[in-house]
Amino acid sequence: MAAKMMQFTDVPKAMPAKRPAPDRAADFDEIYGRYETTKAAEQASRCEQCGIPFCQVHCPLHNNIPDWLKLTAEGRMEEAFEVASATNNMPEICGRICPQDRLCEGNCVIEQAGHGTVTIGAVEKHIVDNAFDMGWVKPVVPLHEQAESVGIIGAGPAGLAAAEELRKKGYQVHVYDRYDRAGGLLIYGIPGFKLEKPIVNRRAELLAAGGIHFHLNCDIGGAGAPSFAELRDKHDAVLIATGVYKARALMAPGVGLDGVVPALDYLTASNRKGLGDEVPAFDSGALNAHGRDVVVVGGGDTAMDCVRTAVRQGAKSVSCLYRRDRDNMPGSMREVANAEEEGVDFVWLSAPEAFHGDDRVAGVRVQRMRLGAPDATGRRSPEPVPGSSTDRPADLVIAALGFDPEDLVTLFGEPELPVTRWGTVKIDWETMMTGMPGVFAAGDIVRGASLVVWGVRDGRDAATGIHRYIKSGAGQAESAAPLKLAS
Repeated sequence: MAAKMMQFTDVPKAMPAKRPAPDRAADFDEIYGRYETTKAAEQASRCEQCGIPFCQVHCPLHNNIPDWLKLTAEGRMEEAFEVASATNNMPEICGRICPQDRLCEGNCVIEQAGHGTVTIGAVEKHIVDNAFDMGWVKPVVPLHEQAESVGIIGAGPAGLAAAEELRKKGYQVHVYDRYDRAGGLLIYGIPGFKLEKPIVNRRAELLAAGGIHFHLNCDIGGAGAPSFAELRDKHDAVLIATGVYKARALMAPGVGLDGVVPALDYLTASNRKGLGDEVPAFDSGALNAHGRDVVVVGGGDTAMDCVRTAVRQGAKSVSCLYRRDRDNMPGSMREVANAEEEGVDFVWLSAPEAFHGDDRVAGVRVQRMRLGAPDATGRRSPEPVPGSSTDRPADLVIAALGFDPEDLVTLFGEPELPVTRWGTVKIDWETMMTGMPGVFAAGDIVRGASLVVWGVRDGRDAATGIHRYIKSGAGQAESAAPLKLAS
């Protein structure tokens, strides 16, 4: 073990410089700066190099975190990049947006011992940003070109990860996406203060330079686009990686008033405006928080994206209603802290009872909640406190309650496509293939709304399954495997 490691008792935890809240609330730039090379090496040297690296165990990609921390500490930056990118197709993105406090960093041994976690995400971001600066990141160049082709529906994390892995093996890869840019929610869902869009565009351009064909503004099954059946005829295998975009609805009187909007509509309008697009719904004020009393309903990372976006748009006030308490919030605690620094008011143990107004929402009646007995999952269920309702002004209400799958059976015109009772696509988890031979699925459309890092993991697994299927000669063994219900 190098003498440079295990410095956690002498070197305190130090994140890259974070911009002051008043400054960062005025724009959509990322809030953290970059490490200097010496500082990155110093922070990486805090790693204990555990015999059982719990950071790696709790990473969905099982990234070789201790290895690239050690290489960074020793100044072997190109090797650190090679190790980091060996298991992750977009480490510079995961380093920015993964909830490390719930995954790798939250399970760091020295964090548990009270010394403060190794800043894994920030070092990962430094490694790859430095690699791009140095010109070490190159497009895929397969050793041999394969005759077979694969069609991928969806240019989000799962689709892009699968595309790169298949291209490495020489397949002719075609990615189809309904939107005008590759990236999915990385482009239109996640705000720039967490992930600046040139970072995503850079990765998509790299894939295109490696020979991956992108067919954008191509809504499979829609007008002017190939049908799902035509895609199956054209390609040797098809991967469904559409993600989940159907917003879960608020259930309260007055929800149909103008000014009660879905989170993704709101975030997409903001991101498109930042990209320089014409966005009439933003320009009209319908999806613009400027000067408004904004109430966001929900407690996940999407809700955090909405409240922090509203602050940057110049909202008059921003509050977040969540029916459980802080300790039971599903979103990243790091994001909650950032939002609080920026002036967001969190109203814990509260839920909307009704929305009132004439044609447009003017306020929300808020009911206090308490945590009752545990439900079937062991989580304590929220229940209303009688006689506790109060009114709160709100002329823009953003519903951030999560996402469900679209009805792909109808959209694709494929009654044989197997889906679960939740509408997610049913697959054999060992092969990532559906009950339709040669049709695979990965990412949120299989597991439900989840993390980007899980999408990358699923995309890589799907690429392995597709490769085995094609090389098996129509995949007789795989198609005969029993299905396992997607959770």
